[in-house]
Amino acid sequence: MTTDIGIRRTVDLPYEQAVEQTTAALKAEGFGVLTRIDIQATLKEKLNVDFRRYVILGACNPALAHRALSANLDVGLLLPCNVTVYEEGDGSVVTAVDPLEMLGSLTADPVAHAVAVEAGTKLRRVIELIAR
Repeated sequence: MTTDIGIRRTVDLPYEQAVEQTTAALKAEGFGVLTRIDIQATLKEKLNVDFRRYVILGACNPALAHRALSANLDVGLLLPCNVTVYEEGDGSVVTAVDPLEMLGSLTADPVAHAVAVEAGTKLRRVIELIAR
């Protein structure tokens, strides 16, 4: 399923398993996780509020990033590709940004557009690989 800005899938997996499977699926598609932001811990520490378990994974495919940045340095503003995992009920929700939606004014750049299409295809496969 697609959201307005990304790709979403609800899975019947506990949160930790969903995070593990998402990280493994990203690796299988050539992405590394450069950043991992634990939203629950951050909000507790900074605001002293309780929040569901929620992680933002900053994923980067080095080959795609190199191609895009070599053609247009401003693409760096769109990197890394964010992937989220959060708990919902007894399962989890996994979302990934849609790189084409993020391009905005760069859609006229043929290299950036091609890389966004390829990254989007890979991220869709990542979402489809989880819980299979």
